Amino acid sequence: MAVEVAGTRGAPAVVLLHAAGTRGWMWSRQVRDLAGDLHVLVPDLPGHGRSNGCPWVSIADTAGLVAEVIASHVPQGRAHVVGLSLGGYVGVRLAALTPDRVVSATVSGVSVRPFPHPGRMRLLGRLMAPVVRSGLLLRANARTLKIPSSELDGYLASARAMTRDAFRRVNEEDLDFRVPAQAADSPYPVLAVAGENEHDLVKRSLTEIAEAFGSGEARLVPGVGHGWNGEKPELFTAVIRRRVLGRPLPAELLKPPIEH
Repeated sequence: MAVEVAGTRGAPAVVLLHAAGTRGWMWSRQVRDLAGDLHVLVPDLPGHGRSNGCPWVSIADTAGLVAEVIASHVPQGRAHVVGLSLGGYVGVRLAALTPDRVVSATVSGVSVRPFPHPGRMRLLGRLMAPVVRSGLLLRANARTLKIPSSELDGYLASARAMTRDAFRRVNEEDLDFRVPAQAADSPYPVLAVAGENEHDLVKRSLTEIAEAFGSGEARLVPGVGHGWNGEKPELFTAVIRRRVLGRPLPAELLKPPIEH
């Protein structure tokens, strides 16, 4: 996989995992603010961006590739993992099954609850795959991710690099994703977080993800949606830095209601 590296080698390491339909570019504001005192790794996931020649196989396969990136780029061999949407699913898998490469995990926008009408969702994904790089759909996704107008052209260019096969495979795998049972044995802290305006299935998944890990917690971010690293970039960066430093989370983050 293609990997952007910023900051100081030997400093605490952070890996930022992007959403589907974009690439590591979506973390530009976090990279700018974190690189001064951290070692930041930003891969383009398989089938995306500069890694579009590397086929998307599965979340499990991608988690293994990210673990290899950590092993090869971080002297200590372990890193704090941060993932949004697709990157969050990969982050959950990493924290559950590759704890020797993870110091902590922060995952946002992840659902582990059954989707209604999954057959229809799969069919819709297959129908959308041929037009996934169309300007209309990409602009709609840019609005969801709160991409500033000044950065729209860069987003469109990176999103068009996603392969159709990757889109179809990711869409189908997300529908069936569950926290691996091995999460209960993972000793490292996991934060499941979502915007207050997220899809209900994602918000209802927060406590389930947190409780699946031996040391998990869940938080809601008021007033934002799925792509809140773009809506409130300073807050997102503050969450990352406080997790790395072992400090309390920002007071703006709320504990979600318990869902079972």
